Amino acid sequence: MNLDFSDDQKYLQEEARKFFDKENTLKSSRNILENKLHTDECLWKKVVDLGWTGITIAEEYDGLGLGHLELCVLAEEMGRVLAPIPFSSSVYLFTEAINKFASDEIKKDILPKLVSGEIVGTIAVTEELHAPTSKNITTTVKNNIVSGTKIAVPDAKIATHSIVVAKSDNGIDLRLIDHSLDGICINHTNSVDESRGHFSMSIENVPTLLIGEEDNGWECYERLVDQAAVLFSFEQLGGAQASMEMALSYAKERYAFGRQIGSFQAIKHKLADMYISITLAKSNSYYAAWALSTESPDLPIASATARVSSTKAFQFCSKENIQTHGGNGFTWEYDCHLFYRRSKLLSVNLGSISNWKNRLVTGLEKSNVS
Repeated sequence: MNLDFSDDQKYLQEEARKFFDKENTLKSSRNILENKLHTDECLWKKVVDLGWTGITIAEEYDGLGLGHLELCVLAEEMGRVLAPIPFSSSVYLFTEAINKFASDEIKKDILPKLVSGEIVGTIAVTEELHAPTSKNITTTVKNNIVSGTKIAVPDAKIATHSIVVAKSDNGIDLRLIDHSLDGICINHTNSVDESRGHFSMSIENVPTLLIGEEDNGWECYERLVDQAAVLFSFEQLGGAQASMEMALSYAKERYAFGRQIGSFQAIKHKLADMYISITLAKSNSYYAAWALSTESPDLPIASATARVSSTKAFQFCSKENIQTHGGNGFTWEYDCHLFYRRSKLLSVNLGSISNWKNRLVTGLEKSNVS
C-alpha cells in the first residue's frame, strides 16, 4: 500500500503553492474582513481559469478528468493560504454530488457550467443548532416544490445553485434549486471567519430537480460527507502546517534577553508539540486519501479519523502560533488571528469534532460486527 502522492500530483501541489504565494491571499482575506465582502472574485476567476473547479469532472464535460488525490493536494494548499473563495462548498460538495448522483441529463447541463464558472454551487442541510440527521429535517418537497429554512449555508450569497436536503413523503431527497428563481431569500449570518461566509436561506415554493434516487437522499448525503471530510481534513492540515511555520519563523527572528526565543525550552516544546499533532493528522489524512481514491469500504472510518486528527491539529497549532507570538499574536496587524478564525470555522463545517468522534465509534462498531 503506497500512501504517498505521485510525482505528477506533487508537481501540481508545487505549482499551486507558487500560484497562491503570488496571489497573496492573506492580504485578500484581510480586505474581505475589513470591507465586509463575501469572497475574492478576482482569485476565484483565476482558479476557474486554471481549470481547478473541474479537476474531478470528466473530459466529456470539459473537466480535467483527474482524481480525488489531485483534489486533496489542492485542498491542502488552499488551507495553507486560507483561500477566501467558495471552492469547498462548490467543488467538494456541490460538484461531487452532481458527479456522483445526478442524471446524465443534469450532468450535461450543469457540469460544463461548473467548469467554466458560470455556476457556483453549495449545499443546504442544517436547520437548527444541532447536527442534522434524517429525522430532524423539516424542509419539505412535494410535487417537485421545496419549502423550508436552512441556516449556516456556506457561500450561499455567492452561489448560483444549491442542493437542498429536503423531506419527502417517504424519505429524504437531494433537490437542486436555482437561486435566480422567486421564493428564495438569503441573509447574511455573522461568523468567526467572514472570509468564508455563511448565510441563512428561506425557500418558499421553489421548483426543483431531483438529484439521485427519490427518498434515498440521506444515504447519498452521508456518502458525500464521508468524501468531503477527507478534503476538509487536507485543508485543515495545510492550515496547521502554515501555523507551525509561522510560529517557527517568528521564534527564529524574535529576540528576548539577548537570545532567539526559539532557544528557550518552552518555545521548543510548543513547536515540537505542533509538529507531532501535524504528523499524526498527516498520517491519517493520507490514509483517508487512499481510501477515497480506491473507494475502499474503510472510507467512513478513515475519513472520521482524518477529520478528528486534522481538526485537533489545526486548532492546536493556530492557538500555539498566537502564544508563540506573545502579545503580538493577539493584534490585528499580525496574521495569527486569520488562521485561528479559519481553524474555528472548519472545526464545525460538516459537523463538530464530537460528531466526527461519534461517527468514528459507530463505524468501528459496524466494522467489528461485520
